[in-house]
Amino acid sequence: MDQNLLDKLIDNLPDCPNILARERYFNSAVLVPLIVKDGEYHLLFQKRADSIRQGSEICFPGGKHDPGVDKNCRETAVRETMEELGLSQAKISVLGRFDTLVAAIGATVDAFLGRLEISGLHELSINHQEVEHVFTLPLSFFLNAHVETYTVRLVVEPSYTDKHGKEVILLPAKELGLPENYHKPWGKSLHRVLVYKTDFGVIWGITAEIIHDMVIKIGGVDA
Repeated sequence: MDQNLLDKLIDNLPDCPNILARERYFNSAVLVPLIVKDGEYHLLFQKRADSIRQGSEICFPGGKHDPGVDKNCRETAVRETMEELGLSQAKISVLGRFDTLVAAIGATVDAFLGRLEISGLHELSINHQEVEHVFTLPLSFFLNAHVETYTVRLVVEPSYTDKHGKEVILLPAKELGLPENYHKPWGKSLHRVLVYKTDFGVIWGITAEIIHDMVIKIGGVDA
């Protein structure tokens, strides 16, 4: 490599590392919304409408990052919150951001802490095509709650059998001369799944991971 190529490489190295090949992931953003209720901070959650992807699950407002509309993931989180809860941008104050979560399902989630400048849930105009209903839980609930930990097994499959019984080769490991252990499914690693049980239902997966990270940052019971 001559010096010009090396200099070009060095010049293009990021000052702040991002996620390698991020464009191959499903990139999304959520707002972790706080409201003041009875003199204390509550987290606002929404139960997704049954007819949409991941229907009936409890989550924070958010959705897919659209680079054609949003300059960054912060704008995505705010836009999606406006659309789903029927709020104006003036009613949403972004207080900061969490670390980017890279999910095992092939998605990235950028979460932002926000405060909704409303006096109560009656000010919301919920988009019922996406949201069944909303509810709140005191932030203190999670600071003292026990989070349950489960695992699922992740397996990498170089091929699969389709509905007609035909094998579909995704990675021709044998033809490529890769080691024999890659000719069949490999990995089989265990992936953590967190669960919070509430009176409104189970909060789990990515939403639970964000909450757990928040609890750790505050110094709560699971820190």
